[in-house]
This record gives sequence, structure tokens and C-alpha cells, in this order.
Amino acid sequence: MSLPGRRGRQPSPGTSRQSSEAREKLRRRLLGLIEGNRVMIFSKSYCPHSTRVKELFSSLGVECKILELDQVDDGANVQEVLSEITNQRTVPNIFVNKVHMGGCDQTFQEAAILGKKVMVLDFVVPSPQGTTWGLGGTCVNVGCVPKKLMHQAALLGQALSDSRKFGWEYSQQVKHNWKTMTEAIQNHIGSLNWSYRLSLRKKAVAYVNSYGEFVEHHKIKATNRKGQETYYTAAKFVIATGERPRYLGIQGDKEYCITSDDLFSLPYCPGKTLVIGASYVALECAGFLAGVGLDVTIMVRSILLRGFDQEMAEKVGSYMEQHGVKFLRKFIPVMVQQLEKGSPGKLKVVAKSTEGPETIEEVYNTVLLAIGRDSSTRKIGLETIGVKINEKNGKIPVNDVEQTNVPYVYAIGDILEDKLELTPVAIQAGKLLARRLFGGRLEKCDYINVPTTVFTPLEYGCCGLSEEKAIEVYKKENLEVYQTLFWPLEWTVAGRDNSTCYAKIICNKFDNNRVIGFHLLGPNAGEVIQGFAAAMKCGLTKQLLDDTIGIHPTCGEVFTTLEITKSSGLDISQKGC
Repeated sequence: MSLPGRRGRQPSPGTSRQSSEAREKLRRRLLGLIEGNRVMIFSKSYCPHSTRVKELFSSLGVECKILELDQVDDGANVQEVLSEITNQRTVPNIFVNKVHMGGCDQTFQEAAILGKKVMVLDFVVPSPQGTTWGLGGTCVNVGCVPKKLMHQAALLGQALSDSRKFGWEYSQQVKHNWKTMTEAIQNHIGSLNWSYRLSLRKKAVAYVNSYGEFVEHHKIKATNRKGQETYYTAAKFVIATGERPRYLGIQGDKEYCITSDDLFSLPYCPGKTLVIGASYVALECAGFLAGVGLDVTIMVRSILLRGFDQEMAEKVGSYMEQHGVKFLRKFIPVMVQQLEKGSPGKLKVVAKSTEGPETIEEVYNTVLLAIGRDSSTRKIGLETIGVKINEKNGKIPVNDVEQTNVPYVYAIGDILEDKLELTPVAIQAGKLLARRLFGGRLEKCDYINVPTTVFTPLEYGCCGLSEEKAIEVYKKENLEVYQTLFWPLEWTVAGRDNSTCYAKIICNKFDNNRVIGFHLLGPNAGEVIQGFAAAMKCGLTKQLLDDTIGIHPTCGEVFTTLEITKSSGLDISQKGC
């Protein structure tokens, strides 16, 4: 915090001169501040470089004393004496453990001396198809980032189609080049890998590209690609190993099928593709593959998007089906056989019905498995030190501060039992964990009302409870569901369907109509939901939505004009702009 004081007038020339006695008194005062505080920052409140430094120490959870020279009467004198002490005439002027760090750039380079000695073990076990990737985990390499970029490629294809109605004329045949897309995306991912390496180096975090395994308490074995073993000890451990795609356990699955681990760097166009599964990964991948012009079929065992609102899930599936994605419902594969090698080759898939004796077979170029993911917790020696896991799914139970049953071992991310499997959740949990462990902070990760979006061709974003879960928790008679179909303005001229996009909120009637579920099927759903998620954190109610003036014309404004309830049975078709 800043020392007490008030903003002084800018001194006129010559007023900063002091008697030698006053100067020495000020010098002793400044040295006292430097010696009495772990981190002492001499700053100016309007200086952007000073702001960067203050944000750095705040992010590290490090307590520091700040003297804003423009906020105290003798600021000019302080800066003059400081320049004599440090030979630095600018701010910020920083001291750590009585040692002069210098200004902004030097402080960023030296900030690691404040923290604990940290090592990151990161090793990617190759997929059955031999795919590996760089630093950054699933999201950056084989998840959110490449998925969103391929989704964008598909949206651009739709935009090309729409553009003719807006007056764009082109005679050249437009086609998609898979290799161009994947190379551009992989180049971007490579730049992110490199930036993470630089960031770790800048913060003096040791990066070891080896596979870690506990061998005894506080001790791990790290094995690199060459099989060389090194042993390390630590006071505390954080497990953030994530998950990997699950396989079927049928003939030919690991030999011939690919997963999301392989798709985003696939060097050839996958051609006619069968996607097995109904998870968000399955639907997203099927969506962008169809969007770039491929023949795509989804084989579904039971329901779409398990765990999500089922009304919304079925609307997602219906839109995909209307736009060329084929669905094989109530079937499971029993064998995958290679008919021809190639890039792509030809695979025969045999599947059986879940409701009877019917068996079908079809030939595809590529089979993509997206039936779920397994936690990477079973081969890292947790049993050696007694860390408990759920034997059924490999998940790790933790308390409300992400601590396992072994006190010095913590876990974050997708491997946690009964927690959301989302990258931003893991980032938030990890950041707060570090602050609690080493920064004296108390804040815990809030796993309630976390927004998310499924990047299907028509995006589905949500925050809070599904309608099914809300009924289970609060009972149907205590809820009011407001809903509407809407027609995005961008879709009107393009002649796209006016009864597809859909919004609904679920309200608790006996808690001031508080919004407990927020759902949107429409363009840019992720961007819309992100803002409303903050409102839900603040206790959003139906009345607050009604009191909010919408931005016209946007998709998000539909939530400010919701009037029709499900219970009324009234028509929700779009009536105007």
C-alpha cells in the first residue's frame, strides 16, 4: 500500500534544495524504508512502468511497501536523494531484501528471487499414432486453441456462402486446403510453445522434459526420452497431468483410429470421416470437419453432450444434421478393419445396435474416437506415497484448497474428482494455490457458475445449471424458465433460418427470481456468455436483466427482453428484428 500523504503541488524551480541536515534526515528515512521492507517500491501513480512492476509483485502474492512520489509533499526531494543512493533518476526504483533491483525491466528479470525454487516436469507420452507436442498442455496443443481455429476455418466457409447475398461476386471455385490450414495453426501453436519456454526461463522456473514418477515421499524419478533417469526432491508437489483420449478396446482401434491428439496436426485431409462419440469434443470436431467440406458421420451410443442441458444438446444436434452431418443413433462400433493403406486410407467399421441384433458396416477414410478421456494418474507412482484416487476413473479427490490426502501433494485441473474439466478453471485454481502456499493469501477457487461454450457450427454457451439439474436441486414448481427463439440480423439478408437460435434462462422463483441457469444457442455464444457470467457471479436476477438496456442489434440483447415462460405454452417464434 502507499504511505500516507497528500498530493503536493509541483515544486517551483529551486524549492527542492534542502539543508544538509534535512537531506541526511531524509536519507536515513529512505534507508529505513529499504531495510524495513522485503520489497520497497518508489513509484509514481501515473507511471505505466511502475504499474507493471506493482502488478508483477501482486501476481506473485508478494507483500510490498509502495511510496508514490507524486502523492507526498517531498516527492521531488525523495527522488533526488534516491538518485544519489542508486544512481538511478527514474521510477520505478525497486529494492528487494535491501538490494537495489533497478527499474521495471531489471525487476522482471530478478523477480524469481522472491519466490520458491520451482521445477516443471512436462512429458508427452506419444499417442498410439505417434503424435507428440510441445510445452503448454492439452489446451494449447491439441485442445481449445487448434479447435477454435479450425472452427473459425469452418465459419469462414459459411461466411463465403452468405457473402453472395450481400453483393459479393466471385466466379472462381472456392475450395479448402487442409495442409495450408494445419501448417498455419501448427506455426501459431509453435510460437505459443516457445513463449511458454521463455516465460519459465524469465521467472527462473526449471523446465525438465521428462516423465515424473514418485519413488518415495518427497522424491520423484524423472525419465527423459533417452531413458536416462534423474531424481529430484521437493517440499511440495502439484499434480496437473490432465487427461488423454480413451480408446474403445475393440479390434483395430489403437492401430487405425485417431483421436483429438492426432487430428490437429494431421498432415493430410482426413476425407470421409466417422466420429465415434457424442461428447463436446466429438461434436466440435465433426462440426468443423463438415464445415470445411468433408463427409462426416457421428456414431452416438446414447445421448448428446452428457452433463449439458439436454434441450440445448438436441438443438445443437438438430442444427448439425440440417447442415449435412449424419448421425447414427444407438450404435456402438465392434471392429475397425483396414482395407487400404494411404493418407488417408480406407477403413471398414462394423457396428451393432444398442437396442437389438442389427449390425451395420460402412467404409470411411478416417475414424476419429471422441468417447471420453482418462485421467493420467495411474502410472506416476501415487500409490507409492499413498495418494488416493478414484479407482474407477482415476480422478483425485481433494479438499477445498486442492490438497490431496497426502498433505504435501496438491492437484489441479481435469484430474480432480467432481470438478469442471476446463482449462481456465485449472489456471485459476493453480494461481490461487500458489498464492495461498507462498503469498500468504486465503482466496479459494470458486467452482460455481463457471461459464463454458461448445464450439459447434452453431455455438452453445452456458453458465450455471442445466434445466435437468435445476429441477433436481430446486424442484420444477419452484422454477420459472424464460425462453425465446431469435433471428440474428446477420442471418436475415443471408436467408438463414429464423427459428434456430435460442435463448433461455432458469430462475429460482423463491430467491428473487435469481438466474441459476443461462443458456444460448447462437453465433458468438462464448463472447455473449462471458459477460453475463460476471453478472451471475454478482447475483443476477430476472429484474436486473429487465432493467438492463440492450445493445441493438446484437444477439446478447435477447436476454434483456425475455417475456415468455415455458409454463405459459406461448409461441416463441421470432416476430421482428
